[in-house]
Amino acid sequence: MKPIACIFALFFALMLNAQGPSSELPVKWAELTAPDFVEAAEKSSGVCILPLGVLERHGPHMPLGTDIFIADANAVAAAKEEYAVVFPAFFIGQINEARHQPGTVSYSHDLIWKMLLETCNEIARNGFEKIIIVNGHGGNNDLLRYFSMSLLSEPRDFLLYIYAPSHDAASSEKVTELLNELPAGAAGDHAGATETSYLMTIRPDLLKMDQVATNSGSNLNRLSHLPNVYTGIWWYARYPNHYAGDAAYASLELGNALFERNIKALAKMIRDVKADTSVKELQDRFYREATNPLNTAQ
Repeated sequence: MKPIACIFALFFALMLNAQGPSSELPVKWAELTAPDFVEAAEKSSGVCILPLGVLERHGPHMPLGTDIFIADANAVAAAKEEYAVVFPAFFIGQINEARHQPGTVSYSHDLIWKMLLETCNEIARNGFEKIIIVNGHGGNNDLLRYFSMSLLSEPRDFLLYIYAPSHDAASSEKVTELLNELPAGAAGDHAGATETSYLMTIRPDLLKMDQVATNSGSNLNRLSHLPNVYTGIWWYARYPNHYAGDAAYASLELGNALFERNIKALAKMIRDVKADTSVKELQDRFYREATNPLNTAQ
């Protein structure tokens, strides 16, 4: 081989090596080939993540799929830290409270339930015993808790874990510092400074910050005369524009801090779920006792 040819061969070999092994497994279910899928199921220790959101208005400045983008970004980034397979982002959730806003996709409650259950069944049929749901939408919280409890009605082929982070002071130090700098109420629960900051980190191309001031994110308090009452119309009574907080105070620094904190917590959860044997042992015992409760020790 001529010297010049040797130089080029060495150069391309170094370039390929710098890019890492070509056989590295993707974390996304949809990006795996069928043969690679078998390896991924084993490498993940049978753990699959299901990112869940909805399609709904997020103020005048954020995309309808914000919750989906956040859940999916969290799942993918954490799965790259601690390998797990990530199911395609799921948008069939509970969002009746936004039916009055354009772009909202609100399915019937029975379809939502069946799709969630059958999706979990299909994930399990493909070799994943442990399913982690990463939820990006507050309106799904009660749905998921009830769904999780309902699974105890009969034995299942999978174990369900819902990501419910609680951050310690050390991991939250930077986030707390930045949040404390915001004016009261600016952080918001929906499309405010925190959620907008998050999108600055993961999908800045979808933000329209010049539109922020066209709506108010203030709480209208239209049910303040009913302090001890819960009603399904509570969110509409407070934030009919589906905008809570003040996105004008969003920052990339806050978005990066929130994202980093979440990824560390979720990656740790994946490791904990992989190592967990207690949930299966307890569920198996529960199912046996539930079959004949008269035999349960009293």
